[in-house]
Amino acid sequence: MTHWRGYFTLITMLSIPAFVWLIPTLWMVSLSLQPNDVLARTTSSTALGMVPIPFTFENYVDLFAFGHTPIWFWNSLVVALGMTLGVLAVSTTAGYALARLEFPFKNTLTFLCLIGLMIPEQAVFIPLYTMFADFGWHNSYHALILPRVAVPIGVFLMMQFFKGISKDIEEAARLEGVGWLQIFWYVMLPLARPAMVTLAILTFLYSWNDYLWPLVSAQKRDYFTITLGLASLQSNFAQSEGLGRIMASGVIASLPVVILFLTFQRYVVRAMSVGGSKG
Repeated sequence: MTHWRGYFTLITMLSIPAFVWLIPTLWMVSLSLQPNDVLARTTSSTALGMVPIPFTFENYVDLFAFGHTPIWFWNSLVVALGMTLGVLAVSTTAGYALARLEFPFKNTLTFLCLIGLMIPEQAVFIPLYTMFADFGWHNSYHALILPRVAVPIGVFLMMQFFKGISKDIEEAARLEGVGWLQIFWYVMLPLARPAMVTLAILTFLYSWNDYLWPLVSAQKRDYFTITLGLASLQSNFAQSEGLGRIMASGVIASLPVVILFLTFQRYVVRAMSVGGSKG
């Protein structure tokens, strides 16, 4: 009995701060389901502070029928997926090479990778902006994707994961006459799936929520990401879009992140537990 009492006490103590943390999100959803003409007068027309009264889906219908929001949503999706695939390709190959292969200046490259972890991204904004301006690449998808493809943290994460895999597996494959490329593709990558999914989720979340680099690189509204587009609406939402549509945009922008985490959270937990056991 004491065990169950302690268990429910723990659940209660964890649930209260979780609910408090969710209040802004619930309030955003509530406002998105109220008519704009009501919100123009007051934002307090709710039951129990959360249930929208009156109730309408008009903001969501208008969101995809008019305006740039669908374009911004698509831009964020393209950039996030492109950056995620690029980071996975670079991080897995570089991480495997640094963890398993022997080649000249390997230790130097590993040291430079660690140095890269200590350099804030804002320190390279001016060189990146100048370089992409010289190439004429601003206001394009590749300008939003390429600067974040080679990230030191991704290389370091995959390198540490590959180091934790027993070398006996590779030795057995080499005894069968399997080459390095086949070992990497058919043996190591399947074993590294939890770390890859974790890296993919973190990269997708970072790209989806990124604001600073799109603000610098994308000057045309047709290339705005969802975060940059929503920020551009906040200065005059009362005159143009309406508070309800702004909140609906925020809900739609948050859905991919929530769905992604709920779908792949077991891989994140597995990768974290494996990494902890290796340490």
